[in-house]
Amino acid sequence: MANRRNTSSDGDAAMPTKEDILDFLSSADGKITKRDIARAFGLRGADKIPLKRLLREMTEDGLIAQDHARSLRKADTLPNVIVAEFAGTDRQGEVLLKPVERRFQDLGPVVIRLGKDRTGARRRGGGQRFSALGPGDRALVRLSQITDGHTKTYSARVIKRLEVGDQSILGVFHGGPGGGRLKPVDKKIRDEFWVAADDIGGAEDGELVEAAPSDAGRRRLGPKHVRIVRRLGDLNAPRSISLIAIHAHGIPVAFPEAATRQAERAKPPTLEGRVDLRTLPLITIDPSDARDHDDAVFAEPDPDPKNAGGWHAVVAIADVSHFVTPGSALDKAARERGNSCYFPDRVVPMLPEALSAGLCSLKPGEDRAALVAHLWFSSDGVMLRHRFERAMIHSHANLAYEQVQAALDGHPDHQTAPLLDTVLKPLHALFQAIMAARAKREPLDLDLPERKIELNEQGEVIRIAVRERMDAHRIIEELMISANVAAAEALERAKMPVMYRVHEEPPKDKLEALNDFLKPFDLAIARGTVMKPRLFNGILAKVQDTPHAEQVNEMILRSQTQAYYGQGNQGHFGLALARYAHFTSPIRRYADLLVHRALVRGLGLGDGGLTDAEIAHFDDTAQHISNTERRAMAAERDATDRYVAAYLSDKVGEDFKGRITGVTRFGLFVELLPSGGQGLLPISSLGSEYFHFDAASQTIKGDRSGTTYHLGDRIEVSLLEADRYTGSVRLALVGGAGKVPKGARHKQRPPKGRKRRR
Repeated sequence: MANRRNTSSDGDAAMPTKEDILDFLSSADGKITKRDIARAFGLRGADKIPLKRLLREMTEDGLIAQDHARSLRKADTLPNVIVAEFAGTDRQGEVLLKPVERRFQDLGPVVIRLGKDRTGARRRGGGQRFSALGPGDRALVRLSQITDGHTKTYSARVIKRLEVGDQSILGVFHGGPGGGRLKPVDKKIRDEFWVAADDIGGAEDGELVEAAPSDAGRRRLGPKHVRIVRRLGDLNAPRSISLIAIHAHGIPVAFPEAATRQAERAKPPTLEGRVDLRTLPLITIDPSDARDHDDAVFAEPDPDPKNAGGWHAVVAIADVSHFVTPGSALDKAARERGNSCYFPDRVVPMLPEALSAGLCSLKPGEDRAALVAHLWFSSDGVMLRHRFERAMIHSHANLAYEQVQAALDGHPDHQTAPLLDTVLKPLHALFQAIMAARAKREPLDLDLPERKIELNEQGEVIRIAVRERMDAHRIIEELMISANVAAAEALERAKMPVMYRVHEEPPKDKLEALNDFLKPFDLAIARGTVMKPRLFNGILAKVQDTPHAEQVNEMILRSQTQAYYGQGNQGHFGLALARYAHFTSPIRRYADLLVHRALVRGLGLGDGGLTDAEIAHFDDTAQHISNTERRAMAAERDATDRYVAAYLSDKVGEDFKGRITGVTRFGLFVELLPSGGQGLLPISSLGSEYFHFDAASQTIKGDRSGTTYHLGDRIEVSLLEADRYTGSVRLALVGGAGKVPKGARHKQRPPKGRKRRR
């Protein structure tokens, strides 16, 4: 990238104008960030502050736009990488694409022609090349702009195909040998499909199946025809619920044979090149049903007299980079998955079980390879320094959170009693010191209950309970956060690329929506204020123990941006940290494995370090693992909805107390208490009058009665339907349509003579 160092008359770098920046963005290739602009114009140190102000002003004026990882572009152009879908062909037979995201479809006339397809173009007829993309297909593509008069024209190269037309359909087969119907489990698909006798594939009534469109159905009227391509088992079996979510979201389940074989042939490492920490009483603290153990911890008073009252902590993390080397079959399978997926009845692991629950898991009583972070804290919980090393450890115990908490509360058992004074109490004392430092840092402190689905041995839901938050949980959380910060700092000092965990500050439009919501409570965030988590904490403190606390917590959560992985450091807003990376869970997150490899290379810790090829594709990998994380979250949420619906299916007709968690034009989303199940209360069931929706205040208001429903209001509802197949829950107001519900707020009726709107 050419350096455009402008200088003023006295020799200092001159601040570029808006036109200079727009010209630079037009001529530059690849992703451009604020750092690239500062470097191009020779800006250093304090000069970057007015540059940041200028870029913010250009964004607000609609001259430039900011994309993922804070890359900048002219507002009337497309990003370098987008998700695009097939849009037909031109007269020459070239494939045309269009952006999937609506915000990019409003940029005016845009032509995207597909260049050579990395996924494999094929030739037909007399050698003419056709791309593998066709109707209904989507792909992640990299764009290059081509000058073509007044119309913006781009050439696209496929990075990865995301969807194909005529995707398979997951559903329940109802019928017999003579054919039958397929009811999709996706609640967005309202139509049922017909399965002819020749297409049932041996499926039996009530089975969960995977189907594909049948050519026979294209030529007939009536329901579309499908053919069953795979039988997935009895849908009435409780454990089929998570199976639906896994298949619906395309979560890879089976490992390639080469990856499985490589995992099964792995051998425990030797002490060569490792520090022997096997006598150190490290312990693992996990949920009682955990199968893999990433981390082991230990704490002791710092013997250094210069750090009186301080602490030395050891955080040992499974050395996955020793077993999963760059470019191997295991590595490719792990990258494809991006992360493990957790469901109430099973785990879909990122690594084969021979590693995830075997050689990599820090099992008690067994020697294990680990990448160890030594952390030193002051007496007031501030991390002073850190050091990383490869080691051999020997976990002395695996304890459940409940065990640890009971021991700290004065009720140790046979496992915790011998460890109470030497391990558990020092860990708790260090935690209290760290919490004092955390209080000064003031990270975002939302109070939102987390629910746990409990199953019996048959996989049936027996209880949905609020997960208890204990000091035992927070001890591990705070030590993991500290180790993650230390990893990011160590990599920066070693001048190695960092796969940061980025959580940006809330965007302007979401803050404005939040302020509109807070107005009725006489609360607001002042315009122009430097965004800090403590601003939100102050609002939460004012509504604590009031009827509005839940809804304000909910809205502040919605105002936050979604965290992602990226090579550019933007800090972690929610944790109030200047830098943050994921280091502590390489068994279940690919991002952590990359951080381990970077530490191994940057600190000279042996084999298995980050390669140049990985560094060259860091941005693409960051986008990929951010996407796989969201895919896993969607699948886990989907499975939870279905489990809750299955739990509620025996309670149809019963009345529940509920809390409004969503307000839309078509109705209210209501959380049933105490189960936490969420259902839709259609707007048509609220009464015969017309209801106005106000997005800013998150309310709907009756035209005649003035009855207003707010986010967070408590109402009483009746359960009409709970479909375990789709996870949908439908509700009605107790007392019938038109009856003012308990908890709804009332306004004065409008003047007589106003026309009733329907």
